[in-house]
Amino acid sequence: MDEARAREVLAQAEVAGAAGARLLALGENAVFAVGELVVKVGRDAELLERARRELAVAGWLERAGVPAVRAASADASLVDGHPVTVWHRLPDAVRPAEPRDLAGLLRLVHALPAPPFVLPPRDLLSGVERWLRLAGDAIDPADAAYLRERRDGFAAAAAALTPHLPPGPVHGDALPRNVHITPEGPVLIDLETFSTDLREHDLVVMALSHDRYALPTPAYDAFTAAYGWDVRAWSGCATLRGARETASCAWVAQHTPTNPKARTEFSRRVASLRTGDESVRWYPF
Repeated sequence: MDEARAREVLAQAEVAGAAGARLLALGENAVFAVGELVVKVGRDAELLERARRELAVAGWLERAGVPAVRAASADASLVDGHPVTVWHRLPDAVRPAEPRDLAGLLRLVHALPAPPFVLPPRDLLSGVERWLRLAGDAIDPADAAYLRERRDGFAAAAAALTPHLPPGPVHGDALPRNVHITPEGPVLIDLETFSTDLREHDLVVMALSHDRYALPTPAYDAFTAAYGWDVRAWSGCATLRGARETASCAWVAQHTPTNPKARTEFSRRVASLRTGDESVRWYPF
């Protein structure tokens, strides 16, 4: 789904002011600012259930007092094969989010009991097949086969892990980019990957950011200090890291048919996985 297609769907959704919508992000969802609202258009109908669960999570976090983005509509709608959700727009950020801001929000989430609805396991690797399918012949079939093999191996290894922290609700994509700093403080956004699983999933993300995306050591240390534990001390860290690297590589693949920068980044990532070189820097996409 490109921006033009997302705008077609947005127009059909009949959201007031859609003609002047401003694109904020384009990934799994196209995210548009529409007046005082934010509208998310999902890539395909397979994401409808996830969109509805994200709305349920938002309501649950609001009742629990966790600062998070708030829904403006009670349910997701399916518009021409794409899930559409509507959210209250947050005020402009007063500064960029830092890892320590994320750590404080994760402490709140990790202290919560299970919600009154079912959250799925955090299956990092569940999207790999769909992302590779969307990539089609824009990537080497041998690379696709390699990522499927990695997916299967890490899925089995992750299932056998013994956690250090009590399992429970997790954000699932715990990065500073999913925190918005309002005048009142940090707010958690992008709730679609909320799940119930090993809390370590949320912490491995920042460890990988340090190792692969050049997050400075002082920023990572501030994150672990604010959270109160460094996941790298856990024996299962390498397994969850490997699973996330596999998923992150496949996620970029879906953009390769239309984006030359995605093809370059995908090639960098898959080559580093094949050689086992953990020092190769990856770039956000």
